[in-house]
Amino acid sequence: MAGRPHPIRSRRRAVLALALLAAGARAGAAASMADANALLVQSDAIRNPRQPFAVDIRLSEYRDGKQVDESSLNIYAKIDPDSGQYRNLVRFARPLRDVNKLMLVNGNDMWFFDPSSSAAVRISPQQRLLGRASSGDVVTANLARDYRAELAGEERIQDGELQARDCTLLKLAAHTRQANYHAVRLWLDSASRQPVKAEYYSQSGHLLKTVMYRRAQRVLGELRPTEAVIIDGRDTSWITVMDFSGYVAREIPDAWFQRDYLPRFRPEREQ
Repeated sequence: MAGRPHPIRSRRRAVLALALLAAGARAGAAASMADANALLVQSDAIRNPRQPFAVDIRLSEYRDGKQVDESSLNIYAKIDPDSGQYRNLVRFARPLRDVNKLMLVNGNDMWFFDPSSSAAVRISPQQRLLGRASSGDVVTANLARDYRAELAGEERIQDGELQARDCTLLKLAAHTRQANYHAVRLWLDSASRQPVKAEYYSQSGHLLKTVMYRRAQRVLGELRPTEAVIIDGRDTSWITVMDFSGYVAREIPDAWFQRDYLPRFRPEREQ
């Protein structure tokens, strides 16, 4: 009949239109993921120097607002050229009972070494060091290597110094066995891309800890947070503060990141 669209052609046009819409949605999702992962890479570069470096960390534990414990660590970090992830050697500097104990992180392997027994024991990233700070929290890591990021919108939140900040929210999902947590929600300053806040979740969806990044200072050519406040996910009166200081770029021998070298490591080699 004149003027009436052909039913087969109409169906073909409808199918084509739906296919184009689906392709556009997939392309948009892929672009959004690429943007999110690029932001995560940028955030990693802000948190961590790219060159080999050393840094001192002071851990202070608080319960109900009162300090109950403190320890100090010396961290030596260097990127593995093969994996792109950091290798870490951690020396315990305080308290006296822990001086010269070592922790080694090399790829999937994490070892704790006690010179009094000359034994190296395998540990996990969730192993507690002090308060809510675990082994995985104190070592240097590139989140972009272990997580896939997704843009989740813009939010105005209160930062760790009680100031309102416009932030971009990233949702991170673990995609390697090296990931310390199943999922992470990461807030980045919308303008500077500085990390502002992070929430870490278990596989069951429980909030394990919240981390507030504070006191940005120019360190090794970049404005970086020099304090992280870790708040327990179940008991918010339990807080651990990590202070980073003494950043220095330095050559670090590859031998330091070998388990067999741990008994031979001596602090005087820092000189």
